[in-house]
Amino acid sequence: MTAARIPWSDGRWTTAPAEARQDGDALLVTAVEGSDAWRTTAYGFVHDTEHALLAPLEPGTAMEVVFTGDFSAEFDQAGMFVRVDEENWTKAGVEFADGALQLGAVVTHRFSDWSVAPVPDWAGQSLTVRISRDGDAIVVRARAGEEPFRLVRIAHLDPAAAAEAGPMVCAPSRAGLTVCFVSWTRGPADASIH
Repeated sequence: MTAARIPWSDGRWTTAPAEARQDGDALLVTAVEGSDAWRTTAYGFVHDTEHALLAPLEPGTAMEVVFTGDFSAEFDQAGMFVRVDEENWTKAGVEFADGALQLGAVVTHRFSDWSVAPVPDWAGQSLTVRISRDGDAIVVRARAGEEPFRLVRIAHLDPAAAAEAGPMVCAPSRAGLTVCFVSWTRGPADASIH
């Protein structure tokens, strides 16, 4: 199987964004102020209002999204979302936090966790997030431009679970965040973890 483009119309929104419109092959998505995904840990709240456009993520496959955006307000974020149900999901990509663009992931199995690392030099660049599903794991990789992919996270995913994945955007602290998703593709899972 070679990588193939997924039509935007093949996805379903977890929560409808303020606006989603095609511009040529790209999809421009504007987030609703206050949108986010989190469950309980440290903050004590549950947010289940992310804008994620999802299609099936079968075992043995990978998905990639390429996007650009002006991430400049606290917790502006975009990337990919993998969902099994409301208590089991992963989001991965970039997020503006503590004054800098960060690369990271939130993995949730009833309770969310969060890991980030600063990538200030990624600001303003074309970004790619890739999720590969094989066995009992998903492997998250990301890159800016054409640089080599960086390993972001390895997380558990029940091999029997029906999972969906696709592009995601959230704007917890402001209105007006628009992300341009350039492409959404599906192909074979990565041959190795490293």
